[in-house]
Amino acid sequence: MFSRKRIALLYALLAVAVSVSAQEPKVQVVDKVVAVVGKNIILQSDVESQYVQYQMQGMVDGNSSAMRCAIMEELMFQKLMLNQAEMDSVTITDSEVEMEMNRRISDLVGRAGSQEKLETIFNKTMSEIKEELRRLVKEKCLQDQVRANILKGVVVTPAEVRAFYSSLSPDSIPMVDEQYEIVQIVKRPPISIDEKLEVKDQLYKIRKRILDGESSFSTMAVLYSEDPVSASKGGELGFTGKGQFAPEFEAVAFNLRDGEISEVVETQFGFHIIQLIERRGEYVNCRHILLTAKVPVEALEKAQHELDSAVMLIRNGDMTFEEACLKFSDDDSKTNGGYISNPMGGNKISLQDIRELEQYNGFGEFKNLAFVVSRLEEGKVSDPLPMTTNDNKDAFRLVMVKKKIPAHKANLNDDYALIQSWALNQKNQEVTSEWIRNKVKKAFIRIDEDYCDCDFQFEWQKK
Repeated sequence: MFSRKRIALLYALLAVAVSVSAQEPKVQVVDKVVAVVGKNIILQSDVESQYVQYQMQGMVDGNSSAMRCAIMEELMFQKLMLNQAEMDSVTITDSEVEMEMNRRISDLVGRAGSQEKLETIFNKTMSEIKEELRRLVKEKCLQDQVRANILKGVVVTPAEVRAFYSSLSPDSIPMVDEQYEIVQIVKRPPISIDEKLEVKDQLYKIRKRILDGESSFSTMAVLYSEDPVSASKGGELGFTGKGQFAPEFEAVAFNLRDGEISEVVETQFGFHIIQLIERRGEYVNCRHILLTAKVPVEALEKAQHELDSAVMLIRNGDMTFEEACLKFSDDDSKTNGGYISNPMGGNKISLQDIRELEQYNGFGEFKNLAFVVSRLEEGKVSDPLPMTTNDNKDAFRLVMVKKKIPAHKANLNDDYALIQSWALNQKNQEVTSEWIRNKVKKAFIRIDEDYCDCDFQFEWQKK
């Protein structure tokens, strides 16, 4: 079975595989082939690039040769899966690669804070970053399909979960951070027709100025667009395949002619006008200008007053939180008692998880939540709090800590789902290890003499 460190390396995020930023010192090596797995090669520069990236992440602790050996084994496993993908005629379309690449780019932009910051980090333009990621994404997608086939049908029974937990020594049972079960009542004030009409009218005026030649689309995007990522780029979104835009946006964008400017389009994010810059097969590069209709102050005040009433009913014991949730909440969670779900699964979530989710625009309901939750006693209801919903709309909510679970050693009663995931992970490792042992017996593998002294987990070459 793999050690924890090697498993962590084997399943490292693709984002780590992007080449090192120019602002970090690059390792100068005389490049050479250091391993061959089937028809796939591994270069010394591949190992060194990955090594420097792990240094940047603080994953190198002492023995540099041991880390390089671990990286080599990780890369050989990846190439072994690519070899299997070719043998099994596993294919992936260009559109699938593009879609996954754009998803990962969006994640990287979210982590960096903006497209400009991402380009600064890597010292490359967005098109250069995408070009570099494209091959890596394709290989990763093929590897994922092979891995899915390897682990197809692997499950753990309740008996196996209990047996796994019983096999752990008391000292090796991990601690679980303090967790919370959080419920909320959300009031989403409607945006008036007048507000929407005013925004649409403003967009049509901007569109007319562009069509009349008073200003360019890109200039107007810089001046007026409320999309913080694209506005500084003149509204340009870059080449994107289907499935990345809101359906209403996509239906218009993919039917424009080069240079054509759309009518006003409404999506969950607001109102847009779109200009097609260029089409390449199934991909389009567009500019857009986004304006959002604001919730009127009077509507927000009304929402706050309604929640003031709900707070009094709950605190006076005239209504349970669940009853108030059904009566007052405009959120889909009202049918589930108002629970805020952990995106990773379940209703339990730690403050650290909340703080990490606060960094992503796609999880608006977690904004400022850690501060509130950390100061609430179990069973106590907050005062009405302003919030931004996941679709970027102003709203108010009440928050209550339904249950506070102190930090503790994992146990089957409180943490069954977590322990089940550990047991499944171990079983996946065992199945993967057996697959590797079987495949290395049949595959052509050659390793450079510089790595022959590595203490590999598997016997990649017969001695």
